[in-house]
Amino acid sequence: MKSSDDNRIKNLRLELAAERRRADRAAREVARLSGEALALRAEIKTLKELPPHLRGLDPVQRLSRDLREAAVTLTDTEARYLTDTYYMMQENRKRAKNQERALGSAETPEPHEVLTWVGEQSEVLEKQIQRALDAYTEAHMMGEWLRGVFGIGPTLAAGLLANIDIKRARTSGQIWAFAGLAADGQKPWLANELRPWNQSLRTLCWKIGDSFVKFSGDERCFYGHIYRERKEYEVRRNDSGGNKHRAKQRLERDRKRGRESKEAGYHKEGKLSPGHIDLQARRYAVKFFLAHLHDEWWRRATGTEPVEPFPMEFLGHAHKIEPPQAAQAPRRRGRGRPPKMAAE
Repeated sequence: MKSSDDNRIKNLRLELAAERRRADRAAREVARLSGEALALRAEIKTLKELPPHLRGLDPVQRLSRDLREAAVTLTDTEARYLTDTYYMMQENRKRAKNQERALGSAETPEPHEVLTWVGEQSEVLEKQIQRALDAYTEAHMMGEWLRGVFGIGPTLAAGLLANIDIKRARTSGQIWAFAGLAADGQKPWLANELRPWNQSLRTLCWKIGDSFVKFSGDERCFYGHIYRERKEYEVRRNDSGGNKHRAKQRLERDRKRGRESKEAGYHKEGKLSPGHIDLQARRYAVKFFLAHLHDEWWRRATGTEPVEPFPMEFLGHAHKIEPPQAAQAPRRRGRGRPPKMAAE
């Protein structure tokens, strides 16, 4: 009788979890449709407000439902291309906005309606690419898990899934090295040799670190809290002389180069600069996130437990920190397959 009750409770819990996932998917769909409606209304308003000489310009075509559904079948190479394109377009749009502001603030303002129009159309296209990448991540076995990580959006998630081959990374340390984050264990980039890390993945990790810092004041951002706690620890360690050896190494490097760096004043005091300390804390939070991503992805892709990584020292203590409950989705295989490692 007890065994029967236990099975009934287990089945009810599974059904409840399935209902919650369905409700989450429905809520995301409602939010997506609401966002599309708002964007469409804004586009109509923009077109009405355009000067007469610009109304003949065709707006960017939005991603249709069929194309969004087709985005599920994007290959990893195509997803990498879209991710890189998204960020290149974002930078170009920012430059256009800066140029627009500069022209508008000059003593003799130049007409810049076209620049405004180009910036708005670029933003629309960015959002359509983001929708396609969102569909790509939905079909991946780790898509749901990544959606539970506060600070990771669809573009960052797609970039990670498309650049990492989990079956070629038995430990999280191999992902760190591939992203150029392995610190003392990182293979140096020597002259006349290929870069020993994936620059696209390294750039993504930089953006992930920025996101964790940006949301570090939000209680929902688990890895933002990791960043803040690590930074407090690094500041204390720096003030107590824990970086004397590294500061001495940098002074020796400056001597060999024949010029002092901007941080030489800190190094002469046996310390690292505040900027250096902040970067250390950022990398630490990102590496924690990648370690959690690796462990969960490895379980789902191989059906086995990941190799235990060497202990990560956290706030002076060596112990494993589990990922937040919100980031743990049911361990099951998805429709996606582990993507191949991107070539340089």
